[in-house]
Amino acid sequence: MILPGLVDVHVHLRSPGGEHKEDFRTGSAAALAGGFTTLLAMPNTQPPLVSFDTWRVAQTLATSQSLCDVCLYAGASADHLDQLPLLAANAPALKIYLDQTYGPLRVRELDALAGVMDAWKADKPICLHAEGESVAIGLALAAVYGRHIHFCHISRRAEIELIARAKERGLPVTCEVTPHHLFLNGSDAARLGAFGDMRPTLAAPDDQAALWEHINSTIDYIASDHAPHTRAEKENPEGAPPGVPGLESTLPLMLTAVSQGRLSAARLTELLAANPRRIFNLPEQPDTWVEVDPDEQYTFPDRPLYTKCGWSPFAGLRLSGKVTRVVLRGQEVVRDGIVLNYQNP
Repeated sequence: MILPGLVDVHVHLRSPGGEHKEDFRTGSAAALAGGFTTLLAMPNTQPPLVSFDTWRVAQTLATSQSLCDVCLYAGASADHLDQLPLLAANAPALKIYLDQTYGPLRVRELDALAGVMDAWKADKPICLHAEGESVAIGLALAAVYGRHIHFCHISRRAEIELIARAKERGLPVTCEVTPHHLFLNGSDAARLGAFGDMRPTLAAPDDQAALWEHINSTIDYIASDHAPHTRAEKENPEGAPPGVPGLESTLPLMLTAVSQGRLSAARLTELLAANPRRIFNLPEQPDTWVEVDPDEQYTFPDRPLYTKCGWSPFAGLRLSGKVTRVVLRGQEVVRDGIVLNYQNP
C-alpha cells in the first residue's frame, strides 16, 4: 500500500526545556518510523511559545535539527496579547488551553478569551484543549466570532455529538481524536496505571464507541497527541505527569482498524494526510510517500522505539500493518522500518 507523507498536527516534542523526554531529532525520527513526514508541535514548552522571539528561536532549532518538516504552534496567553499579531503572521495555528494542562498555559476568563480572539488576526485555525462544558465555550466562540475553531483530542460521546450538531448547523468547526482514545478505555487505564494517564483521561466504553460511530463523518483527522515522559517520571510515587507517546503506533493502529473493516484505506488517507494538510494549509511535499505492508501481523513494537522515552501503552498489542519504506522529497529515509543514517543519542 502506498500512502502520501502523513501529517500529525498534535505532538509534544518537549523542546525547549524538556529535552530529557524528547527533542526535535528523536521526535522526528519517531515520526518517520511511523510514516509521518510533517509535524505540528505544541507550544506548552519551557518557556512556553507565547512571544514571537521565543517562538522564532524554537522554530529555528526545529528546522535545523528535525529529520522531517516540523512547525510550531503559537501559544495563547492573557499576558502576551500584544505578541499575537506577529505570531499570527508566522505560526501555522494558535493553541488555547481552556482546561487542565501540564504547564503554565491556560486561558479561561471570558475577557481574556475575547482579547485573544481579537488579537489573533490570521485566517488560521484556533485550536482548543477543551473538555466537557468547555466544548460549548469553543462552539460559542466559533459562532460569535465566525472563526475556525478546532477541537483537539475529543474523547466523550457528549462532546462528539455536540460538535456533530454544530457542523450540521454550519459552524466553522473541526475536530480530531487520538488513537489512544479509539483503542483504549477506562479498563485499560486501570491496567496501565500512570502509563495510561493522559489528558483527556481514558473514557468509558460507550464514549469509545461514540468515536468509532463518527470516524467516517464528524471526525476530521487523527492526531497522536504524542506526549512522551520518561519511565522514571511515570513511576514517580509523588505524582506522574500525564501523557503517552504515539508517533510510532498511530499508523499501525489505524491500519489494523482498516484490516478490521472499521474504515477504508481511502478514509485512512483522508484522516492522516489530506484533511490535516488542507485544514492547516500546509504545503505539499513533492516526491514523498510511505510504503506499508497492510497484511503483516506482529506484536508492537517489533523493534526498539525511536522516541526518547522508549515505551508505549500499546506494547504487546497484536497489530496488522507495518511501515516498510518512507521517501521524503525523493530521498529514502526509512527502509524496512529502520530510519536511515540515524544514530541513537
